[in-house]
Amino acid sequence: MSKIEVNTVEPQCGTTVTVGKCTTTVAVPGNVVKSNALQASDGGNIVSQSGTDITLGASGDTINLASGASQSGFGRTGTVDWITTPKVTGDSPVTGVTGKGYFMNTTAGPITINLPAGVAGSIVSMADYAETWASNNVTVAPNGAEKIGGTAANATLNTKGQSVTFVYVDGTQGWLNTMDSTSNVRGAAFITATGGTPCAGATCGDYKIHTFTGPGTFCVSSLSNTPANNEVAYLVVAGGGSGGANHGGGGGAGGFREGTNPSIVPYTASPAAAGSGITVTATGFPIVVGAGAPRGPSTPGANGSDSSFSTITSTGGGGGGGSSTPGGLPGGSGGGAPGENSTPGAGSGNTPPVAPPQGKDGGTHPPTRSPAAGGGGALCAGTPAPGPMAGGAGSLTEINPSPSYGTPGPSVTARYFSGGGGGAAYPQQPGTPGNGPGGVGGGGAGNGGIPGGIACSGSTNTGGGGGGVYCGPSVTGLGGSGIVIIRYKFQ
Repeated sequence: MSKIEVNTVEPQCGTTVTVGKCTTTVAVPGNVVKSNALQASDGGNIVSQSGTDITLGASGDTINLASGASQSGFGRTGTVDWITTPKVTGDSPVTGVTGKGYFMNTTAGPITINLPAGVAGSIVSMADYAETWASNNVTVAPNGAEKIGGTAANATLNTKGQSVTFVYVDGTQGWLNTMDSTSNVRGAAFITATGGTPCAGATCGDYKIHTFTGPGTFCVSSLSNTPANNEVAYLVVAGGGSGGANHGGGGGAGGFREGTNPSIVPYTASPAAAGSGITVTATGFPIVVGAGAPRGPSTPGANGSDSSFSTITSTGGGGGGGSSTPGGLPGGSGGGAPGENSTPGAGSGNTPPVAPPQGKDGGTHPPTRSPAAGGGGALCAGTPAPGPMAGGAGSLTEINPSPSYGTPGPSVTARYFSGGGGGAAYPQQPGTPGNGPGGVGGGGAGNGGIPGGIACSGSTNTGGGGGGVYCGPSVTGLGGSGIVIIRYKFQ
């Protein structure tokens, strides 16, 4: 008779064991796992028991279910296993499974998810994968006539960045939402900033626009984790110069400086725009908006005040010349030359010089008795005398789509800024008009009427130059105030 060894399990007390043809009852104090198949490689117990408590594994072990295996009877603690492959519109309708969480990507369109049949304790979660639920929502459909929050109807998830968890409770309430986050914690995709009018910035599609018509602060509270998105487009226009008196030349427009990167903040910019914007940091940027020039203290006009944002400064427009002065004054755009003067001098634009140029020269006149010339504008010099004495044309841009600022352009969103003021001439002088028109972009017209006539002022928040006047320093056109506009992508 061969010898048989049993070493798989020592049974508990009173257990009957059959070996061959013999049956016996043995007494063993406790069930001890001994089989090599049930022992860890380090000798620790895979399964151990103490009274009615059964422990799987030892401290530091990881317990895994075999592929394809499932568990039951353990219950849940309000958590799910997340499926990390996002569901997309083409997957709709998604068949929900209890114990699972789904990242729902509605970039291409809405998605429907069908909840499983409700069993008390069933749990399903959903999260907004791309923060697009506000534009393309998720429909949550209960099984058959089951309820969501006490109502047998679909639920709609339409909040940007939302995540929700539904647990099935009973037939009265059905599925109840136990967790609801209305914002995902994400690295910032775009900057966050305030300042201007309105303070939080006006929206235009995916872009925000902060317009400053007076001093303020552009406050950047957070930056994008994509460095390119920290670049903002800008328009900085200085105050315009005032027109001259006594055969006065037109005031020069305030300096016009614009910068944008079309790949980040696309719009139709001025031909004078720089090819890049300003890269901001998380700080406050003081904004200065230059005032338009007052009437000059004597026959020449006065210069407008500078505007600035970050490293960009636009210079105030030059005052228009008067008959007792050598010529117009230099500035962002130059003041026009005076009439009745043998000196043809016009004020120089783009002073101090920047690239691209912030403005043009004022108009000149021949070294003979003649009318006054127009002030320079952002894109064109003032018209020389004895021509129409017009102020130079300002620049066209679409950085500000609102019709509230600038003067109308060829489209609803296009606006002109920084037009020069018109020059003046005595109306009885043969072959000359009495009024030089202001340049497009807020320039004021000159006045060549009877002594004491009033010239037009540059328009507010355009940087337009004031018009010159034939006689009387108290009636020249004032310069128009400047403006600062900042634009960037925010979503």
